[in-house]
Amino acid sequence: MKKLIILFSMFVFTFYTVSFSVSEKEISTNSKNIIVLDRKTLSVLYEKNAYEKVPMASTTKIMTCILVLENGNLNDIVTVSKNSAKVSGSTLGLKENMKISVNDLLYGLMLRSGNDCAIALAEYISGNVENFSNVMNKKSSELNLQNTHFVTPHGLDDPNHYTTAYDLAILTNYALQNETFKKIVSTKTYSINFNGNSRVISNTNELLGNLDGVYGVKTGFTFNAGRCLVSACKRDNLDIIVVVLGADTKKIRTHDSSNLINYIFNEYDYINLYSIINESFNKYLDYFNKNYKLEKTQNLPILKLAKLKDYDFPLSKENKLQLSSKIYLYTYKFNPNITQFSKIGDFYLFSENKIICKIDIILSNKLEKNSCIYYFKNIFYNISHYF
Repeated sequence: MKKLIILFSMFVFTFYTVSFSVSEKEISTNSKNIIVLDRKTLSVLYEKNAYEKVPMASTTKIMTCILVLENGNLNDIVTVSKNSAKVSGSTLGLKENMKISVNDLLYGLMLRSGNDCAIALAEYISGNVENFSNVMNKKSSELNLQNTHFVTPHGLDDPNHYTTAYDLAILTNYALQNETFKKIVSTKTYSINFNGNSRVISNTNELLGNLDGVYGVKTGFTFNAGRCLVSACKRDNLDIIVVVLGADTKKIRTHDSSNLINYIFNEYDYINLYSIINESFNKYLDYFNKNYKLEKTQNLPILKLAKLKDYDFPLSKENKLQLSSKIYLYTYKFNPNITQFSKIGDFYLFSENKIICKIDIILSNKLEKNSCIYYFKNIFYNISHYF
């Protein structure tokens, strides 16, 4: 059992902090934009310029693939257009009027990183690239990717085509929930058919099959974006996404990605924080119970934290952990207009200034209006004491 050193301190009004001490090993990286995201909790385990808008190259195809899976049929046959056949960059080698299934196009898209496959799939779903980009941006908005904008389905350089390492990790986590997507990106080699002729293609992901636990996801390269790699890796119960963007060379992106993966699995493990969260909140309630005010009700407000599905969070395996919690309450004045079970605040838990989780604070009881009898007694009391 790991020993936790807990130091409590109370801030005025709405803030409260729990602190722990820590000593974490540092890791050196050379790529420009990096993030490591825990898939279970969406906790950020490592980041470097992760919220900067940058080109994404062929990691764009993660969005293209998931949209086709959600809106198309794998058995449909696509006729390759002139626009698809003439696109530049990495291609599968499609020719105009060639017939190929949506399924094979998706493998060509994600394994071979075919820009021609991207165009063919965009035209299959939306008629043309512009319409498909609108679908991409709509999906981006639905996923709350606030710093992402798509122009093309393949990711060739365009000043209005960008993302962040963080947004790309969130998108990847979403896509991996689709079992067909996960199957495609975890495939090392695949045999596709062009007009009845078969051809074996290999995955461009250099970590797949060469690093324990890696099961995808996508490589990328343009001159503006540099070398990019999105990786997913699972060992035992820890499942992470590593996004590396803006590496100067393929060797650097491979080195950074593999080192980060090994670092996280060596240094992190799930730790149950149920008791820590509740101890922190209960300490705060001592302060709250002395400072709330009642308006038109005599019912004492009872605050509770919403329940989480899981209280296990990835933290350093070091014997000492640095955690802090901050509590914000929307009001200290309580009246019957605040309904039972409504959200009235937020509980934040941090590790090294990174948010581990955010939990709603709920008013668990009903606040009844004061009755006429109450006001009559109050008036009578005041009069009697006046005389």
